Amino acid sequence: MSEAQRLLADRICLVAGASRGLGRGIARALGEAGATVIVTGRSSEAGPRTDNRPETFEDTAREVEVAGGRGHPYRCDHTQEREVDQLVSWCLRRFGRLDCVVDAVWGGSEGYDGERYPDGSTFGAPFWRRPVARLGQSFESGVYAQLLLARAVAPAMVQARKGLIVTVGFDTAGGYLGDIVYDLAQAAMHRLTLAMAQELKPFGVTALGLSPGHVLTERVRDAGLAQPGSETPLYAGRAVAALLQDAEVARHTGAVLHVADLARLYGFTDRDGTLPPRFTVPS
Repeated sequence: MSEAQRLLADRICLVAGASRGLGRGIARALGEAGATVIVTGRSSEAGPRTDNRPETFEDTAREVEVAGGRGHPYRCDHTQEREVDQLVSWCLRRFGRLDCVVDAVWGGSEGYDGERYPDGSTFGAPFWRRPVARLGQSFESGVYAQLLLARAVAPAMVQARKGLIVTVGFDTAGGYLGDIVYDLAQAAMHRLTLAMAQELKPFGVTALGLSPGHVLTERVRDAGLAQPGSETPLYAGRAVAALLQDAEVARHTGAVLHVADLARLYGFTDRDGTLPPRFTVPS
């Protein structure tokens, strides 16, 4: 095992929503650093797959192994409290602790084909033309799912008086994200991070938000929505790995951190050795 792969060899990590996209890249990057990574999702080789996508969380676990870590697949619907509680109980029985939990769960884009959602609405349509039901779906698959997982893992981290919780979402402080449903859901996720940070800080547990740039996920690639300066999901993953190695990570608690800023702070690059710039919301 290389020196890079030894850095997190003693860490137990859980990446939720890792069948594809950012979750998959984060799990792989933690594997690069030698971590043990539990990867979760709903898209399984043995069952249904969201939006009939080919990627599965078992694939991700194998990628973790190939990268140099230890991957453990686990099927979980993160909007179901009982399943989330069972997942965390299994992790603690199997490994004794969780050092880092990354929540990349997001189902708000399910059914979106690059132009329309299943209800016929388009991204960015005026709010008076958007079905309100989509807001509930986005909140359930975003902030509600994140709260369920954080609530399940917090007692063990509080007892250990250490741990890192990372929630993934776009930073809304830079401006409107272009769609009322998406903007509200992302803002709520970051407020949850701030609230968790305040309540966990006295117990030595750090909660922070991670904001990527324009990410070339599988969905983005297949929809032909790549842009100049797009980053791979591995870029965000290397940001998480760097944060987990930082003995003073608590100084970031409650903040929403941009992947590009962390790349310059910690000295990592994207898969191809480049440094994609910080994403800014068009005015």
